[in-house]
Amino acid sequence: MAELLVTRTSLPLQRSLTRRERLDLPRRITMLSAGLVVFIVGMLLVFIGVRGLTLFVASGVPITDILSATWAPNPDNPPNTFGLLPFILGTVGITVLAALIAAPLSIGLAVFMSEVAPAWARNIIRPAMEVFVGIPSVVYGFLGASVLVPFLQHDLRGLGFTFGKSWFAGSLVLSLMILPTITSIAYDALITVPGDLRMGSLALGTTRWQTIRHILLPAARAGILTAIILGMMRAAGEALAVQMVIGNRVGIPFDPTKPIAAMTAQITIDMGNTTFNQPWNQALWTMGLILLLMSFGFVTIARRIGRRATRS
Repeated sequence: MAELLVTRTSLPLQRSLTRRERLDLPRRITMLSAGLVVFIVGMLLVFIGVRGLTLFVASGVPITDILSATWAPNPDNPPNTFGLLPFILGTVGITVLAALIAAPLSIGLAVFMSEVAPAWARNIIRPAMEVFVGIPSVVYGFLGASVLVPFLQHDLRGLGFTFGKSWFAGSLVLSLMILPTITSIAYDALITVPGDLRMGSLALGTTRWQTIRHILLPAARAGILTAIILGMMRAAGEALAVQMVIGNRVGIPFDPTKPIAAMTAQITIDMGNTTFNQPWNQALWTMGLILLLMSFGFVTIARRIGRRATRS
């Protein structure tokens, strides 16, 4: 009896793993894919960073020169002037104005979808938002150039829209492009607010608008701010639609009714006219590096907002 007990207790409690299970092929493929993505992104960042700094390292252009307002690349008659300040301010100005136009509309639409709209209306609006996201940017730019720009030039000429193509036109087109992005993320933030907050507020005798204003919007504030920042990030990286409606006139932007220039538009315009590894081409890579740093800034702000919301 003791020998039988010893024999039974010496048997393994779990079967041994097969060779395929020890290899764990799905896990290894997943890890390899994740590592490959990280490697590709890292190589892209290194390449853009190196190319963006070549203007200063190889060509000897002082970093302070890019903060000037003069953009005069002339490969046949150096020295050249690569002042990027008009493009930087133009990109920031177009992005901020687009966010100011799109944010109230997007937040209002998100509140309507989550708190007011019946189910049938919500089932129509959400697919419509997805259709807006799928429209190519060139279509937005073509509509802006063929409809918006002539309207501004002929009907609002008295307000200063002499050419039609302007800072305001670019921001208005971008606001339409980022509206679905902000709306979708803000809607997700609103529907994740616990229902007990709604019921408790209404039980105290508040109206629906008071509940939305004083309870739901503050509770979803972090998600709404993240939606606006991500929308601005998309607006800052848009090129073709902006190029078709802003006029591409180099200068410090002061008046929304006048043409301006942006980094993305200038890159698409000049890239085919430059020679690789020449100062003019290197200046365009520097614009790309600045856009990359702007994207990093937007992502960092969004992540910090999300962490604060999680802590609170």
